[in-house]
This record gives sequence, C-alpha cells and structure tokens, in this order.
Amino acid sequence: MDFKLKNDTFLRALLRQPTTYTPLWMMRQAGRYLPEYRETRKQAGSFLGLCKNPDYATEVTLQPLERFPLDAAILFSDILTVPDAMGLGLYFSDGEGPKFERPLRDESSIKALRVPDIDKDLRYVTDAVTQIRKALDGSVPLIGFSGSPFTLSCYMVEGGGSEDYAKVKTLMYNEPKLMHHILEISTQAVINYLNAQIEAGAQAVMIFDSWGGVLSHAAFHEFSLPYTQRIVEGLIKEKDGVKIPNIVFTKGGGIWIDSIANIGCDAVGLDWTMDIGIARQKVGHKVALQGNMDPVVLFASPNAIEVEVEKILSSYGFGSGHVFNLGHGISQHTNPDHAAALVKAVHELSKKYH
Repeated sequence: MDFKLKNDTFLRALLRQPTTYTPLWMMRQAGRYLPEYRETRKQAGSFLGLCKNPDYATEVTLQPLERFPLDAAILFSDILTVPDAMGLGLYFSDGEGPKFERPLRDESSIKALRVPDIDKDLRYVTDAVTQIRKALDGSVPLIGFSGSPFTLSCYMVEGGGSEDYAKVKTLMYNEPKLMHHILEISTQAVINYLNAQIEAGAQAVMIFDSWGGVLSHAAFHEFSLPYTQRIVEGLIKEKDGVKIPNIVFTKGGGIWIDSIANIGCDAVGLDWTMDIGIARQKVGHKVALQGNMDPVVLFASPNAIEVEVEKILSSYGFGSGHVFNLGHGISQHTNPDHAAALVKAVHELSKKYH
C-alpha cells in the first residue's frame, strides 16, 4: 500500500495548507460523458452491475484520471447503496433513474428499518475502495462518499426521485417522530459506511446532502444539518498518522453556509448559486471551500470556460483552501475535450493566486 502520495495538493487544500496551484476534481468525473465509461457499462450489463463489481468500479474510477491530470479520484458507486443494503430493493428503470421496490410508506416498515451490516451487505464497496487505492499507487488521493441521512430518506420514502418531495415532507410534518427514526438509523449506517471506506483506504470523505436545499430554513436545521453534524463527529479523523479530511455538500445550501461551516467539517462544497468570494468572507477561517462552476459552462467554448474559471479563482482570491469543482455533477452530454480545457485552465490560471 502506498504511504507517500505523489500529489497531495487536494488533501493540503482541504486542510488549508499552502499549495502551488488550486487542485480540482469533478463531481461525476467517472460517467456517461466518457465513451470508455459507456463501453465498460455495456460490459457490466447495468449500472448496478458496474457498482457491485469491484473490478468494473476500479476501471471506471481510473478512466478520467487516464484522460485528465485531475488531483483526486472518487470511488465509483452510488449514494443509494445504503438504502439498498437496508433491504429496500434498489433497481434502475431505463430513462427513469433509481427506484425502490419497498419504499418506507407506513409505520411498520419505518420501525423495521435496520442499520446494515457493512462487512456483509456493502462489502463490494469496501473491496472496490481497497482495489482502487492499490491501483492508484499513490498518484492522487481517493475520495469515499455517502449520501446524507436526509437525502437518503427522500429516496427511501418517495421510492425514487421526486419533483416536489411531497411524500417525505408530509411524513416530516405529520409524523416528525417517524421521520427522526429514519434519520437516526440512516445516520448510524452512514457513520459505519464512511468509516469502513476510510479503513479500506479512502483518504478523504464527502457527504452529499443533494436534497437538503429543498427544505425550509427551520426544517433544514431540524431534519438535515444535525444528522450531518453527527456523522462528521463520528468519522475517523486520522489513519496511519495522516489526517482524513471531510467535505459536506448541500446543493442549494449556500444560504446556510454559516451553519454548515460550524458543524466541524473540514470543507464545505458549494453549488454555482453562491459566490465563492462571499462564502470565503463568511467562513474562510473555519473551513476550506470546494466548488463551484455551473456544469453547463462546459457546453460553452474552451475560451468561455477559461473566462468562467478565472472569475471563480479571482473571486476566491489569494491563498490556499480552495478545491475547484463543478457546482454539481458533470452532464452526460459534455464534450470530454471541454472537460480537458477546464482542468488545464484551473491548473494554469490558479498558480498566480498561490
């Protein structure tokens, strides 16, 4: 196992240590915009076939790094592996995204929810982490991740994606005790899951609160943030004498950046609606910031991409503590050459800020 990273810029930026440039990776960097990914997915037979086979998961995790000089790899998996391991029966229907055969719709199913046995039910994920870490051979750090308890419960109650989150919100307002029960179990599951990824070799972890932004101010502070905080508090902070930083990303959460920065995380991920300079003024001394280019910028010309990169870098300003990223996952319709232009622009244009 590697102990000396050849490129630790990403980890240093998360810990707000000096770097010579701004590191970057892209959410969903291993994905459908890459022809080689589509090829591997065809071999795997399905998206879940890809996730549940450590060989395939390793292959697709490494694909973007073979193409672009990115500063981190992220485990190829899905946030819904946890509810799947809880017995809700995850499946993907073509063109419709993830669905659950047995969503949480009544008190008895909610009360029956159990924390999964990570070693048994999610072994394929930890095996993939170990395999990817070995394959990376110290080139760049590996990020592990999980969905947040609130985001997982959205899928578990809705039975899939949703336009308005009416089912989960109705449960939350009508039966707050039952909602808190789902969140309690999910929180324990996520702590175990992320710590298992760290034990298996993840060098940083990220919590995706993808749907936290759909909540009201009061609901976010009752049903989402406290559970994310408990996860951050329960994480392994150091392994083999090396710090394991954590990132919390709430899509649509820019308005609550002060609260998020106070939960003890190392870094806060931002979507593109929040100006990174304003975010830094509010929380700069507490946390690093990750983000936050609109992924649709990558549909524009390489020159336009450069202009947008410069805007974000100059808004953040001088010094470390910034990991460049998109404000959400890269679109499947992105031209890989434009992703390459982004990586090049960030690496070149950021040097003058360090």
